[in-house]
Amino acid sequence: MAERTSSEQYLYLTTRGRRSGKAREIEIWYTLHGHRYYVIAEYPTSNWVRNLQADPAVQVRVAGTAFSAHARVISPQAEPELHGTIQQLSRDKYGWGDGLVVEFIPDPA
Repeated sequence: MAERTSSEQYLYLTTRGRRSGKAREIEIWYTLHGHRYYVIAEYPTSNWVRNLQADPAVQVRVAGTAFSAHARVISPQAEPELHGTIQQLSRDKYGWGDGLVVEFIPDPA
């Protein structure tokens, strides 16, 4: 699944509202690395980031395929190599790679 989605432009992320509990979907640029999906938040205070920090269980849809995943923020201090790799992949794909890196780990099928 992952290989055929790497050239897509956008990923659709659904988080659960931290206060409302309602599903919230955004369209966002993404990169793929090692069968995991990554996005970069321009602002770490974005509502979708705060939602997934409150509840890391998310839904991801890309290239017509949807799956459940677990989200986690990649710390540049704790994981500098992974953080730098994702930033560079984003720069290569979109010309931009600054911000908070978030990883989506697909749940086992």
